Amino acid sequence: MTILKTAMIQQSCGGVREENLQKTFGMVCQAAASGASLVILQELHTSPYFCQVEDPSLFDLAETIPGSTTLALGNLAAELGVVIVASLFERRAAGLYHNTAVVFEKDGSIAGIYRKMHIPDDPGFYEKFYFTPGDLGFNPVKTSVGTLGVLVCWDQWYPEAARLMALAGADLLIYPTAIGWDPSDSAEEKGRQREAWITVQRGHAVANGLPLLAVNRVSVEVSSEQPDKSIHFWGSSFAAGPQGEMLAQASTDDDEILLVGIDMAGSERVRRIWPFLRDRRIDAYGDLLKRFRD
Repeated sequence: MTILKTAMIQQSCGGVREENLQKTFGMVCQAAASGASLVILQELHTSPYFCQVEDPSLFDLAETIPGSTTLALGNLAAELGVVIVASLFERRAAGLYHNTAVVFEKDGSIAGIYRKMHIPDDPGFYEKFYFTPGDLGFNPVKTSVGTLGVLVCWDQWYPEAARLMALAGADLLIYPTAIGWDPSDSAEEKGRQREAWITVQRGHAVANGLPLLAVNRVSVEVSSEQPDKSIHFWGSSFAAGPQGEMLAQASTDDDEILLVGIDMAGSERVRRIWPFLRDRRIDAYGDLLKRFRD
């Protein structure tokens, strides 16, 4: 078997960018020392999740790509000889911002980027205020450790996104994430939400015969405008195999480096017995391009 050792960096974030980055860099170094060749960071890992409110001043958190953070992450990738998947608030131009994942090759170069395509707008998750939907499509990034189907958070609910990455040749599905509970919800509702999040992604792994890695942040983050409002990010970062089998899962509350070996030959074996791509009725799916069938 060809085993790719991966690491997911699940962490809490404070209000000081440099402190968040130093914490992240320290955990990446630990992951590399443990043998990881691929390290995945959570969504928007340089700051608290600022989309709880709509505040024009928070656009100051955005940065160019390339820029200072990509330079630092690229240098770290080169120093450690690892591939890193990071997630940044991209300033593309004045008034044009994206939620962007950046993939760094082992030599520190930028192997590719993905701009989040599905943008939510829900209480506490006001992302449409900040992010323009991505315009690069669903194109995996080729790296020395494999072809990475990188998607971001809200993308993880859409089977179309996972399928298009698979059809473009992805070896892995990867989801940097920031998702959590409203603390006022009941324990039963919290459980349903978390299990739905896990289940739908395991379904993407099964339907496409691909391993999947999802990394989420932890801790309670209080709204800057409404101190009585907050999000409890539920962690639970996990890896699933190409039959949806759980390979590893992190805690709901702790900073954690989740290490897992991915069998990169597994998809070939699974797709031979479950040939979903062979049996797709591509001649009958035209209505998928409609918003709804009236």
